[in-house]
Amino acid sequence: MEDHSLEKKYSKLIVAVSIIIPVVVAILFGIKLKDFGINVEPLSFLPPIYATTNGITAIVLVGAVIAVKNGKLKLHERLMTFAIALSVAFLVMYVAYHMTADSTKFGGEGVIRYVYFFILVTHILLSIAIIPLVLITYVRALAKRFDRHKKIAKITFPLWLYVAVTGVVVYLMISPYYV
Repeated sequence: MEDHSLEKKYSKLIVAVSIIIPVVVAILFGIKLKDFGINVEPLSFLPPIYATTNGITAIVLVGAVIAVKNGKLKLHERLMTFAIALSVAFLVMYVAYHMTADSTKFGGEGVIRYVYFFILVTHILLSIAIIPLVLITYVRALAKRFDRHKKIAKITFPLWLYVAVTGVVVYLMISPYYV
């Protein structure tokens, strides 16, 4: 049975979370713990871990689509919940790294520099846009509004997959320049 009130109930929370997460990440990105006298070694081991997390997210998303196309709805639901958890884990590690380490400058030159920055900018912009899309898609499934869920999932899936894959690509492109 569909639950129209569930969507309405969560709509303000989705808007709030969709604004708060990028703002908090942007603020925390600019804060270095050492500036507050907190001597923490840079968490330089995190970038390959959070890049791998992005890669696993991409695989889980594809697996979730395959599951739903094969009628395995419970598996689809579990995989999508896992993909959200992976994205949250990525975000925590990403912020922790950037609060303890200086940003790495991309050292590539020529055309590859433009390719890198195109991928980076689209990755960042879509990672912000994907937040409300994921939340709306998820809530529509919880509310059993599968017609509306399926309609927005057709937009959410490719964008989320792009964000996950380009997260790995950005890491691979910048990793030679880590200190």
